Amino acid sequence: MTAAKPGVAAGPVDSGIVDRVRERLARDFGGRGVPTVEAMAAAIRAEADGVLGDTDLLATLRYLQTEFVGAGPLEDLLADPDTTDILVVGPTAVWVDRGSGLCRVPVAFPDEESVRRLATRLALGAGRRLDDAQPWVDGQLCDIGRHGAGVRLHAVIPPVAADGTCLSLRVLRPVRQDFSSLVACGALPVQVRDLVAQIVTQRLAFLVAGGTGAGKTTLLNSLLGLVDPAERIVCVEDAPELRPQHPHAVRMVARAPNAEGAGEVALRDLVRQALRMRPDRIVVGEVRGAEVVDLLAALNTGHDGGAGTVHANSAAEVPARMEALAALGGLERAALHSQLAAAFHVVFLVSRGGDGARGLTQIGLVSRNSAGFVEIIPVWLRDSGFQPSYAQLLDRLTERA
Repeated sequence: MTAAKPGVAAGPVDSGIVDRVRERLARDFGGRGVPTVEAMAAAIRAEADGVLGDTDLLATLRYLQTEFVGAGPLEDLLADPDTTDILVVGPTAVWVDRGSGLCRVPVAFPDEESVRRLATRLALGAGRRLDDAQPWVDGQLCDIGRHGAGVRLHAVIPPVAADGTCLSLRVLRPVRQDFSSLVACGALPVQVRDLVAQIVTQRLAFLVAGGTGAGKTTLLNSLLGLVDPAERIVCVEDAPELRPQHPHAVRMVARAPNAEGAGEVALRDLVRQALRMRPDRIVVGEVRGAEVVDLLAALNTGHDGGAGTVHANSAAEVPARMEALAALGGLERAALHSQLAAAFHVVFLVSRGGDGARGLTQIGLVSRNSAGFVEIIPVWLRDSGFQPSYAQLLDRLTERA
């Protein structure tokens, strides 16, 4: 793994000059873009009034660049291709997840005010506000540094955040692992390789379930690469993560409202638009709200082979999770179970092991019990292999064939 680099700029930096330069740049560039290097250097010279030498001027310039450009002291962490999450609590507690769990790194901010300034600037970059009247923000940034990926931003400031400004950055790099790569690394066991491929190619609709960071999007992306090249896939996401290796995949991304509360494009709206785009398969990157109602309606109107991901800690929890989401869209429990049973056939569960490795741990069959409610019957478990219900899944695949 790449070693973390301390985030505080090295070299002598006069805090008085820095404050005056910051005020000058705020007056000159407030709300009108990011100061250029030349503008920063000119402001330092003007405020220093000939006191700083070249070395001190360069150190001050580098320090100010971390204040106005990119992610400041977090830039080196974002540049690491293994980084998935960066969590900051106050000026000295910085944690990073590089795929094997969180670990604390020796990166620090000069003070609490520096963390707050970075959070406020990133919020503005996401078109949102972060101040005493609105002490938290949830938004999405385009590339904010050298890492070549989007970033999902969440921040909370004091006094709501009692221990100092809390900043959470989720790096949204497009997933690129294909089906064969997941098999090769063991994330998708060879034992079920052919079965999983058959589920996709025979156009059974499926959900990929799992916890945060378990690899749901990675598995979904690889499975979409198995779809017949003659089929048209329309993907709908709230963040641009899916990039299937397929010649006819159309991607649409939701948009959050701006600082004035206008311009929002909801995931539910995009699902409805997807229906007008002559899709062979509709895919929702993450089912997390009322859009589940429209997705179920779409999959019950002749769009076989649809797919999506959903947060759940086990396959058995998927029906309850879908109930909760459907309630947001005004769909009653009985109607939800009726549509869910007709829309989806299979649930793939992905989990993160104790060693941090992620992979497929369960395949479940969507079935209805005697009361008419949906339940997920285990077909295959990573620890114990195929279950008796495997025969039922084979029957469904035979019918599709």
